[in-house]
Amino acid sequence: MRLTDAELSARKRRNVWIAGALVAFIVLIFLTTFLRMQRNLAERKAMQAGVVAEAPR
Repeated sequence: MRLTDAELSARKRRNVWIAGALVAFIVLIFLTTFLRMQRNLAERKAMQAGVVAEAPR
């Protein structure tokens, strides 16, 4: 069974959209993870600074 030119171009368009959606999802997961890690690092630094500041008392 051979596909027509219209069917081939429709399949190619679908594949491009699927690839774009997959890349967008990966970027979303990466950014979410990166931002959460940044927030956790900032909280850890603030916590350690608080512990260090309280130690001499």
